Amino acid sequence: MATAGARPLATGQAAPGAMAAAGSPSVFLLAVNGQIESGQFPGFDDLYCKFCFVYGQDWVPTAGLEEGISQITSKSDVAPTTLVWNFPIDITFKSTNPSGWPQIVVSVYGPDFFGNDVVRGYGAVHVPFTPGRHTRTIAMFVPESTSRLQKFTSWFTGRRPEFTDPKVVAQGEGREVTRVRSQGFVTISFNIVTKDMKKLGYDVRPSDMQNPSLAPVTEGIHKY
Repeated sequence: MATAGARPLATGQAAPGAMAAAGSPSVFLLAVNGQIESGQFPGFDDLYCKFCFVYGQDWVPTAGLEEGISQITSKSDVAPTTLVWNFPIDITFKSTNPSGWPQIVVSVYGPDFFGNDVVRGYGAVHVPFTPGRHTRTIAMFVPESTSRLQKFTSWFTGRRPEFTDPKVVAQGEGREVTRVRSQGFVTISFNIVTKDMKKLGYDVRPSDMQNPSLAPVTEGIHKY
């Protein structure tokens, strides 16, 4: 028996609570595009780079490429210390929480004295979490042999120490026992767009877009 004054819902019309639940998002989106602009590797030339993304279990790529390899570039008379790639990156993620925020891993390769391709640098940086344009400069490094005999053997055979999977660069496991040496820099530009983070209770504070330094990934992300 209907209560007096109550209006019955028309056929096919959803209740207000159901409409609100249906309209609330369950995931947020992170769109990343930009380019690996350039690198500085004193003493080396004719280099190319590879990239891949590392992210947490709650993150799922929905569009774009997770990895790629650039063209070989050489230094020029205009920029004798800079290798210019301008290699594009473009990917979109969805997730339910910011834990495991994506990182981009870059590895650079080039020929040695014998013409063998050897690694010239590894590096990783978190994707910026603030919408807008950002520039990041990554300090690169290479693994080192633990003895002089191994150094000579690796140089003579053309098989330098390198990681079997570059993604370990973005992870902390086992890094404390790895001997490395700083070598070169890579500059990356990002254009970041986020969607529905605010609706899920995450507030991304505005930051100085001109600051190329890397902020901790959890800084600026607060849950109500």
